[in-house]
Amino acid sequence: MKTTSNGIGMHPKGRQGIFIGIFILLAVTISSCHRKDGVDRPPVFVVKLNNYTSLGSYLTDNSGRTLYYFANDSASVNSCSGGCAKVWPIFHTDSLTSQFIGDGLSLSDFGEITISGGIKQNTYKGRPLYYYAPSNGGTNKLEAPGHTSGEGVGGVWFVAKPDYTIMLTRAQLVGNNSKNYIFDTAGTPSPTYSEGNGKSIYFTDAKGVTLYIFKPDKFNTNTFTKPDFSNDPVWPLYQMDKIVVPSVLDKSLFGVITVFGKKQMTYKGWPLYYFGQDAMTMGATKGVSFPAAGVWPVATRGLMTAPNP
Repeated sequence: MKTTSNGIGMHPKGRQGIFIGIFILLAVTISSCHRKDGVDRPPVFVVKLNNYTSLGSYLTDNSGRTLYYFANDSASVNSCSGGCAKVWPIFHTDSLTSQFIGDGLSLSDFGEITISGGIKQNTYKGRPLYYYAPSNGGTNKLEAPGHTSGEGVGGVWFVAKPDYTIMLTRAQLVGNNSKNYIFDTAGTPSPTYSEGNGKSIYFTDAKGVTLYIFKPDKFNTNTFTKPDFSNDPVWPLYQMDKIVVPSVLDKSLFGVITVFGKKQMTYKGWPLYYFGQDAMTMGATKGVSFPAAGVWPVATRGLMTAPNP
């Protein structure tokens, strides 16, 4: 038997027991970093949900700083550069795994794009994510955790929410004939179209897929869809009975009707549709020229109330 420095004998098996004990102690210590009151705690989330009375649930980073969408990002492409990028810095993390996503969020909704200079930016439901850093005394400073003062800025910046059913996109309209279009809503029940270059602001679903109205429709009356839905693949109903919109829109102007047993969302009485040839692709607006410009206008805030049946 060997003798320890304090003269006490120690059998080799005793030393082995001490090593095992130290290992267990370390494991318990490390584990305790994730425990409180005996309950396992997940790691710190890199993206989570916060809740504000007037906005509902919205995305934040791990410190509680709000994340935003830009309406000009009509596809998974960053449209904010130069001075814009100083006010709206990008959000990116390398730790987007299911382990680091907060409750109520799905990892499949997140993505990543590469912007100018090889910089990475995260997306949510196809839309790039940003912080808000307004100028204060000539210096851009990140908005404090828990604040949402970027909501509605310029009518094109909105908090990123998990449950939008209507979003706004501002982009060039391009028909299925590859021609560019602009529209005017002044004094007409539905937009009038002309060929031209310029960005228009219109409604999409949560993933940026364009929504349309049918010019012959009447107030809360779908005049297009057949009872057997045989023409539904061309202009599918926007089937939705939950209304969650950006704060710049009046929620009360949206509604829901029943069309041959299916729920269809409306705006100012206009039933809302997708266009089949858009192929549920973010930013596609092929329907504006099919079968001719103005027959199926994009749904937009400036619509007049649909005419009575």
